[in-house]
Amino acid sequence: MQISIYPPPKLIKVARPTIDLSDRFFIQLQQSHSDIFNAALARFTANIANDIGHQIQITYGQPSDELTLIKVTLKKSSQTKSQQEAYQILTTTAGYSLSASSETGLFRGLATLAQIIKGGPARPYITIEDQPDIAERGIMLDISRCKVPSLLTLKRLIDQFSALKYNQLQLYTEHTFAFLNHETVWSQASPYNAADILEIKSYCNERYIDLVPNLNCFGHFERWLKHPQYKSFAECPDGFVHPLTKNKIDIGSTLKPNKKSLGLINELHGEMLPLFDSDYFNIGGDEPWELGEGWSKDRCKTLGTTAVYVDFIKQIQKLVEKRGRTMMFWSDIVLKEPSSLKQLSKELIALNWGYEASHPFKKESEAVASQKIPFYVCPGTSSWNSLTGRIDNARRNLKSAARNGIKYGAQGYLVTDWGDHGHHQYLPFSYPGFALGACESWNHRGSSQIDLNHVVNQMFMEGQNPRGAALLIKIGQTLELAPSPIRNATIFNHVLFSPLKSEASVTRKITDQQLSACESQLTDIRSELSFLKEPDSIAIAEMDNAASLSIHSIQRLQLARGAQLSAKRMLENLKTSSRRHRKLWLARNRPGGLTESCDYLERSQKSLSHHKATN
Repeated sequence: MQISIYPPPKLIKVARPTIDLSDRFFIQLQQSHSDIFNAALARFTANIANDIGHQIQITYGQPSDELTLIKVTLKKSSQTKSQQEAYQILTTTAGYSLSASSETGLFRGLATLAQIIKGGPARPYITIEDQPDIAERGIMLDISRCKVPSLLTLKRLIDQFSALKYNQLQLYTEHTFAFLNHETVWSQASPYNAADILEIKSYCNERYIDLVPNLNCFGHFERWLKHPQYKSFAECPDGFVHPLTKNKIDIGSTLKPNKKSLGLINELHGEMLPLFDSDYFNIGGDEPWELGEGWSKDRCKTLGTTAVYVDFIKQIQKLVEKRGRTMMFWSDIVLKEPSSLKQLSKELIALNWGYEASHPFKKESEAVASQKIPFYVCPGTSSWNSLTGRIDNARRNLKSAARNGIKYGAQGYLVTDWGDHGHHQYLPFSYPGFALGACESWNHRGSSQIDLNHVVNQMFMEGQNPRGAALLIKIGQTLELAPSPIRNATIFNHVLFSPLKSEASVTRKITDQQLSACESQLTDIRSELSFLKEPDSIAIAEMDNAASLSIHSIQRLQLARGAQLSAKRMLENLKTSSRRHRKLWLARNRPGGLTESCDYLERSQKSLSHHKATN
């Protein structure tokens, strides 16, 4: 009898005899436990009742062996965080013996037992010895570009992350926290307020997840700096030329590295950090695009831009440490000039991010580890800028991060899920990355053979018709039918939001036959989705709209190449998809950010209308 457990345990032995769980009624506790663990145990018993067919009771008494379902034993405490999450499960005549050296370990064991019991009342005898490869395993959700999940959506995700044994959550924040004196910044964003954060923190704590505060405190400040009252904080108040796109940006995105900016940062820290009880604080610090092009130009010419950057990061670190936290920061700037790593404190955590399958995690992890700086590897779900997801890239990116993180002693593994340029990807397209990241960071070696369709279906789609998860994966692999050099995106997303004037170089080598193959596969997927009737119809509708938008994108490219297509019909289809986008957004998220997201689609409509009018 096969048992699939996610993440896969380090050691699992399955024997031929089976144990019948249907007549077992008790979970026997050996010691008293915290209120958090007792509540977790109560949720566990409620969840497995349907699988076993009757209610389960918790007892400190001595039920007979044949009536005992689980015997829970808390052993002598261990030292390291990974050891504290270790647990053992053994099938005996008295049901399952679950033991660990901490309540966290017991909680991880319950997550495994929930999956085992879900298979039905007749289960094989098993022996499991398990603990994670990487101590801290987290998810970072982008709640600033542009989706702020409803609390119901977020809590459901937290339950799913907990079931996958993640132990950390970060909510990437630029302007989506309701700072008391800065309503101008967040008034249209549907932000989380203090009460929301306390509720989210409590929900995380009850599921043994550390809610780590996250607020970008240097770059990516454009959502503040665009307002007149904050313009004086900008390195380039009147905008700058983006170094990657060479486009003129009309507003600044980076703070001046001076005392005035530190005063603002300190004020924000003072209001936000008391809501959290994590030891960590992620201050961001990535991509200060225009640093050295404005207020700090002369200083950067004299000292070097990286030196000016490091000096300001050090000053932010002092603010963080005064509030009793360990600072996390994105390490992209210092890794461009590895010698600058020597200037950093060893009392911070470098977050080494990279989202392509080929990202040099080996080189960068080795560089940070050589300076004895604690670090995380931070791969991504590959969902953003995609519409459909990029399954193959995600799989390789997440695997490489785990392999090199383990090799060079990473303290943590943070799966990022961004929302760049309007956050048009729907939540299910992040599920594969969430699932793969959990497995790779817990048991990298054992994750090579997991069935991705099965884990996504079991852990995120509640064991519905498995064809739904299979179609989700198939949509995320469609881009492989039309290979392109485009990075960190798919051709579907790229073409959808590009003007119809001329074809970009990144798609010119894609043949018409390859485009047709993509269109045909997506059309077939939509047809099959129409026959799936699932309780979670939102996911099916999201997959269908993503496929619809991707087909439209293909047709835009075909139209630009001179194909005889009806621009009028294409425009009607795009308007329909845009209306559905609004509805689907509100099914899972707060309304803030929706207008910005839809503005991208409206520009696509206008460019198509203009093309129709001139041809």
